[in-house]
Amino acid sequence: MANKVINEVDRLAIQGAIREAEQLTSGEIRVHIDKKCAGDPLKRAIQVFNKLKMHATKERNGVLIYLSFTDRKLAILGDIGIDKKVGADFWDGTKNQLIEEFKKNQFTQGIINAVKESGNRLKEYFPCEVDDIDELSNEITLD
Repeated sequence: MANKVINEVDRLAIQGAIREAEQLTSGEIRVHIDKKCAGDPLKRAIQVFNKLKMHATKERNGVLIYLSFTDRKLAILGDIGIDKKVGADFWDGTKNQLIEEFKKNQFTQGIINAVKESGNRLKEYFPCEVDDIDELSNEITLD
């Protein structure tokens, strides 16, 4: 299902949005799409976060946007460095915006907007430094 929703053009557009968003912040943003999520999407997002070694950033400021289109589930998960600086509801607005765009079948644009919003929100707490390096891949992962 994920490949039907995210084709090569969409994938490149999302990866471009990740690169742009990361120019605003030292935070690292990843997108993962599962074909199916049988259980709690947040628990699955934690598994994927760990598998992708997203905790391996200098400031512990990685963000995972996790999606399962078949099951209509999603989660946005930030690392401990983000959680120490923001409230528990930090990702709610981004998540709700993503849900609204998905309801309109605007999957790619919804993901792009969520990525951009994540970069904008992170820059307040984790501004991009002159010597900032891209610590994690911008590739979309699929399972």
